[in-house]
Amino acid sequence: MTVERILWIVGLVAFWALAIFLMYIGWRGRARRQADRVGQLPAVPAHLGEQTIAPATGLYVGSTLAPSWQDRIAVGDLGFRATGEISRYAAGILLERDGASAIWIPQDAVRAVRTERGLAGKVMSKDGVLVIRWELPTGTEIDTGFRSDDKSVYPAWVGAGEPDGKTDSEDSANAASSGEVEQNGENA
Repeated sequence: MTVERILWIVGLVAFWALAIFLMYIGWRGRARRQADRVGQLPAVPAHLGEQTIAPATGLYVGSTLAPSWQDRIAVGDLGFRATGEISRYAAGILLERDGASAIWIPQDAVRAVRTERGLAGKVMSKDGVLVIRWELPTGTEIDTGFRSDDKSVYPAWVGAGEPDGKTDSEDSANAASSGEVEQNGENA
């Protein structure tokens, strides 16, 4: 090998390492900026109540600050994709992730359940991701995405009735008509 070739290889490796380091710094900065808005997530209660929708396996896509479908949350392990299982109970929604902490979404925090083409930078076919809009204890609304291995379970999730008689799909339609829901960069 010539000295010139060795210098090119060292330069490319140094450039690659610098790019990775800068991405890491950016991710940490994002987490720091979002920490106050996200705060502590609700703990999984000891008693979940009656199971209303059977567990479905799939991929936790990520969570974003609503209404943006790309503003991924970097606080804790919310920003990392993981395989898992989602199920609905009378008290709320439980998302158990492999290699990451469970996410508990209390029933009274759920604002809407809908399907989307994408979330958190993951774009799929039409209605490929189940998205749950919910409010954190800090008052911040976020969207949590789950891509099920079996898409035929989505209608049960979207059509699940709420205690006030309104369905999640009606809430989604109301949010879309008011301009609250941004869908892949465009208002729904």
